[in-house]
Amino acid sequence: HNLDVVKTADWVIDMGIEGGRGGGEMLFAGTPEDLIKMKKSHTGEYLKIEMGR
Repeated sequence: HNLDVVKTADWVIDMGIEGGRGGGEMLFAGTPEDLIKMKKSHTGEYLKIEMGR
């Protein structure tokens, strides 16, 4: 994931929660601001740090 791209996107779709058998479900669809509020998203957790929140 390129977090520079994700944090400036208008809309983000996060798939997961893991790879392989643990993945394939849509966890989130919305803005980066809302993604950082998702506790279940690994991407959201790293994005939160990247955005300084």
